[in-house]
Amino acid sequence: MVLYVLAQIWKFGGVIERDQSDGRLELKNHKNIPVEVLKAAEPIFNLIEEWFKSWEEANGIDKHMRMMIHQACGWQHNPKLNEWICADVDALMLFMEWQETLAKNGWNDIYTDYRQFENEESNIMKKKLYERAVLYANQNK
Repeated sequence: MVLYVLAQIWKFGGVIERDQSDGRLELKNHKNIPVEVLKAAEPIFNLIEEWFKSWEEANGIDKHMRMMIHQACGWQHNPKLNEWICADVDALMLFMEWQETLAKNGWNDIYTDYRQFENEESNIMKKKLYERAVLYANQNK
C-alpha cells in the first residue's frame, strides 16, 4: 500500500524530501496531486516515514536499483538513467534478468519492496548493473 500511494504521488509530480531545517518529510508540488491520493496517504504516513527511513542507510547500489525500478514503472523520471539504459542494451537485459531472479524468489507485486526477495544471485547482478552505470556515466560526462 505504501509504494502504491507513493507511486501515485510521484506520478502526479509530487516530490517527497526531508526538510533540512527539522528533518521531517516535506511534500513539494502537492497542488498537482489529487485530493483522494493525499487522503490515502494521511492514515499511512507513519508507514511512509518508515519506508523513507529504510532507504536512508542504503548504499549507492541499492539506491541505484530503486531508481531503476521507479524509472521503469514510470513513477519517477531520471533522464540520465533513461539515456544509459537505452544505450546499453546488455544492461537492460541484465536489469530484466535481475527482476526475473527476484520473481523466482517470490517478488510478484511491483508495489512490494523488492529488497526482501534478494539473494546472492540478485546481489551479483545488481552490482554488475551499478558498475555498468558508473562506467557509462564516467565515459559520458
